[in-house]
Amino acid sequence: MRPIGFSTGALALSDFRRGLAIIRKHRLPAIELSALRDSELFPLLDSIEGLDLSDFVHVAVHAPSRFEVLSEQQVAQALQRSVPSSWPIIVHPDVLENDDLWQQFGPRLCIENMDKRKPIGRTVVELERVFRRFSNATLCYDIGHARQIDPTMGVARDILIHFGSRLQQVHISEVNARSGHEAISFTAAQAFRTVAHLIPEDVPIIHEGVFGEDLVENQIQVAANALTPIQSSVSRKQSIQV
Repeated sequence: MRPIGFSTGALALSDFRRGLAIIRKHRLPAIELSALRDSELFPLLDSIEGLDLSDFVHVAVHAPSRFEVLSEQQVAQALQRSVPSSWPIIVHPDVLENDDLWQQFGPRLCIENMDKRKPIGRTVVELERVFRRFSNATLCYDIGHARQIDPTMGVARDILIHFGSRLQQVHISEVNARSGHEAISFTAAQAFRTVAHLIPEDVPIIHEGVFGEDLVENQIQVAANALTPIQSSVSRKQSIQV
């Protein structure tokens, strides 16, 4: 089974300790420590050294999606100073204005493809412009964002084909018309499965759906099924019938 976990922000908003406790309770191997609002960044970073994360095979940090309290320089310097060198740092490309601040992160800079609200980073062409600026950066592939941009999954497929060598992590959820992250529906799962064969089995999957803890186990299974390639499912069904 793929390494699947959750964003602490999806499960508990700014209360990353509660999110961590929920993820650990369900014995999930992957976690993303979220500080989507810049006011959440220092409390999270100041706590990292004291967190026991030994249960997890994959740990990432999601940087703020906009800078309102802190400057871009303050955010970049704090991340560089406090985040362990083996952890990817997930960033939205529209916040990267000063290239010099972010070049130092190399492949730890993990750029996420965007939803329809953002002016850049939504398609292959737009992402190519970003990766020309940050040639060593990696990709956080948000499959829900890609489906929102193009429900036919053409954009989703193109991003994986063009930038698959950069793939570091996957975000999964249903992304609604208002760009909110929700539980994965049957329709979304079926769409995701059409590109699942392009996602290596060892790439960590982070669920970003916002819902109650009572749905965690169900949604982990739904996510796993949604990222099972259609051909694999057919082959397994045929072998069972034989």
